[in-house]
Amino acid sequence: MLSVPLPFIAGLAFALTLFRNLRGVETGGSRFYLFVFLAAYAVQGMIVGLRFGYGIEALGPVQPITAAAMPPLAFLAFRALSASPIHHSWLHLGAPIAVACGITFVWPLVDILLVSIFLFYAVLLYRLTLNEPEAVAEASLDRTIPALRAARLTAGLMAFFGLADGLVSIFVALYGPAYVPLAVSAMNIAAIVVVLVYYFAPEPRSGGGSAMTVAVVQPTVADKALLSRVEAALDANDLYRQDDLSLAKLARRAGLPAREVSIAINRITGLNVSQFVNNRRIREACRLLEETEKPLTEIMFDCGFSTKSNFNREFRRVTDASPSQWRALRRAA
Repeated sequence: MLSVPLPFIAGLAFALTLFRNLRGVETGGSRFYLFVFLAAYAVQGMIVGLRFGYGIEALGPVQPITAAAMPPLAFLAFRALSASPIHHSWLHLGAPIAVACGITFVWPLVDILLVSIFLFYAVLLYRLTLNEPEAVAEASLDRTIPALRAARLTAGLMAFFGLADGLVSIFVALYGPAYVPLAVSAMNIAAIVVVLVYYFAPEPRSGGGSAMTVAVVQPTVADKALLSRVEAALDANDLYRQDDLSLAKLARRAGLPAREVSIAINRITGLNVSQFVNNRRIREACRLLEETEKPLTEIMFDCGFSTKSNFNREFRRVTDASPSQWRALRRAA
């Protein structure tokens, strides 16, 4: 009987992408679920290694239960990045509990349960990513797009392995287990290819919201008041200088819902949240370039940028010049 563990490569991709994209998260929820996932992943690895490497078949009934815990933990770790709190997270214990009951009472249904769990959480996680940028509001602004990509990669891998293992189970029922090792190898090779493509593909430009913007509208009095609150929050204690600033943190400082902040900035200014914040950072960078002799790298960090590429790109977007060119032109004027 096959089980459907989230394979090593999927777990590794999930762990690496979460570590990469948790910078700037104030709440501990995502980190908690990540650490639990890593612990479960380590246990799962030992179980799989002992069972298939050393022939300890007594671990066979345990493996499906730990496998069933992987998709809920993956979902919860990403769900904790969203703007809204997680309620009733204990309900997700239903997945491993259902599999444990299946092992105890109806063993033939275990594979069906596991495939269903993987596909269910794959869809659930992908649907979560459609609610951008609120879906990753706790991630720092320059990591929102990578965080969304990481979530979609995880959802895709869960769906792939769920479907693939379901097909392998059907094949075994019809023709026996002779070709199972070949099928499992093919699945893992496919996963490795997907992960390599993900890591080596050029990363999209970061944005604190959807890549699309809407036409700027004539702001109402309420719009102006809301934008003023956001701008005041951004300037209070130099919040804009924090390189781990997130949409959720900005919204909390402004005393507004994250979705309302994102929509208002996009509708009133035509910018996404990241561009809006970076405009403020670039204004400060221009002042420092003109009034001080600080080196470019120091100014970059002082204004809240964490990478030179992002600083140069955003500076050019706002001023149509590089920082060094802008300073030279100002000095020559």
